[in-house]
Amino acid sequence: MDRGKEPVLLTRRRGELVCLVLNRPAVRNALNRELLLALREELASIREDPAARAVCITGAGDRAFSAGADISYLNTASPLEVRELAMLALAVTRQVEELGKPSIALINGFALGGGLELAEACMLRIAVHGARLGHPEVRIGAVAGWGGTSRLPRLIGRGRATEMLLTGEVIDAAEAQRIGLVNRVVARDELENAGERLARKILANAPVAVRLTWEAIRRGRELPLEEAVRLGADCFGLAAASDDFRTGTAAFLARKTPRFRGH
Repeated sequence: MDRGKEPVLLTRRRGELVCLVLNRPAVRNALNRELLLALREELASIREDPAARAVCITGAGDRAFSAGADISYLNTASPLEVRELAMLALAVTRQVEELGKPSIALINGFALGGGLELAEACMLRIAVHGARLGHPEVRIGAVAGWGGTSRLPRLIGRGRATEMLLTGEVIDAAEAQRIGLVNRVVARDELENAGERLARKILANAPVAVRLTWEAIRRGRELPLEEAVRLGADCFGLAAASDDFRTGTAAFLARKTPRFRGH
């Protein structure tokens, strides 16, 4: 990468909260190999950094979170190259899902195709009024192959997801909230603060319990009900082995605010 070139990924920190900014605004933050590799590297660093306890992902500018895969590249790439890019994108979205720390997508504009798939991998999503979300891949002869065909049905239900994926329909933020694709919709100038408030609300709780709760949600959605509820019980048992569990229960009985240490 040229020394004088603007980095494709910006990292901002507010104490224990890390914000990753997709920084290709001239192409609506389209995801290319360089940006995906930068995300992979930064997510690996965040996972190993005990001072980084939560992550937000957003897009540079006011037009897009990410318009998806870089179409100019896809148009000339070989089938093997397209698949290799998809495998890299799948590795990144899996990193987000398995980060072990709260992740929130701050959707500041268009979130389409691969961009929406990145947001779908996060624990939670906040969108601005006027944001547009969808999977228009079929309209250009492509498939939502970066996880959308699997994650979207789990988020909003098979019927609604099938309609979005097969029609390529793009919906607004209000509809996305109505069907459960985003958790809340805020004014543009409130997006960053809303993300931080939500992250800190989660961080006020026991880190071990938060991590195990997400694990039960993430893995349980792919299991039969009987196995899923047993997984929840197992996670409950694991949480009981933590110092945080003893601290939290003792603080409750003493009517005090617990001070969790994350182990």
